[in-house]
Amino acid sequence: MLATLGDLVEDIIVRLAEPIRSATDTAAHITRRRGGSAATVAEIAARRGHPSRFLGQVGDDAIGRGLIADLATAGVDTSQVRSAGTTGAVVVLVDHDGERSMLTDRGAAVHLDRPDPSWLDDIDVLHVPLYSLVDPPLAETATIVIGWAHERDVAVSIDVSSVALIDEIAPAGARAIIERAAPAVVFANEDESEALDITAAVGSAITVVKRGRLPVIVHRPSQHPIEIPAIALDRVPDSTGAGDAFAAGFLTTGAWRIDPAPACRVGHTAAADLIGRR
Repeated sequence: MLATLGDLVEDIIVRLAEPIRSATDTAAHITRRRGGSAATVAEIAARRGHPSRFLGQVGDDAIGRGLIADLATAGVDTSQVRSAGTTGAVVVLVDHDGERSMLTDRGAAVHLDRPDPSWLDDIDVLHVPLYSLVDPPLAETATIVIGWAHERDVAVSIDVSSVALIDEIAPAGARAIIERAAPAVVFANEDESEALDITAAVGSAITVVKRGRLPVIVHRPSQHPIEIPAIALDRVPDSTGAGDAFAAGFLTTGAWRIDPAPACRVGHTAAADLIGRR
């Protein structure tokens, strides 16, 4: 079973029909859906037939209860989700190329505390976005759970998450946090990789650099990097969550520790499926 630890929030998707007009109206199409990097990885894994568990906190409100129910309907184990405070929200601005910019209020997600060792019962892989390792008390909770994972020989996966986050804590600080987690695998997109100056494996982790339409680059300790071609798509209406879908596909391929190339191909398929559904 795959466990993910982090955010479950409401995404408010704003697809711009034109450039934003300052101080007046701008035409757009607005939709709402379940979001959060960790929750998305758990959902995609479950939809692909792999058992998954989400660990996190949402608000004790109607939106939070709806998000939990929706995630459970997708097949995710939500039995450990906590409810307190106010559910977070992310406004996602999507331009005509499908690229997105996010305005983030994580709400209750960052207040997860009092971790329980039972969270890792039956778990083989623990996936933690870097978001979960910065703001307390969630950061302290995630650090404790990662320590338990290592004690149980549960593989740890870290997603670098955000260039803005790297800028906030500085590249050296971000790398130090990642390396202290001693992950088996690290995911970063091209911009995040440049921000962290990733030119080789981070520590002893298989380090996967996602590059959109370009081939993924996989850095392995003491080995030459390899490239795995992406799946060509005619149109990308919305890339939100594609990186999380890639991680879900990769991590639910059991042989990724031995040969990451097939896992990358499954990751590409999972990301393309998510984009295709939109």
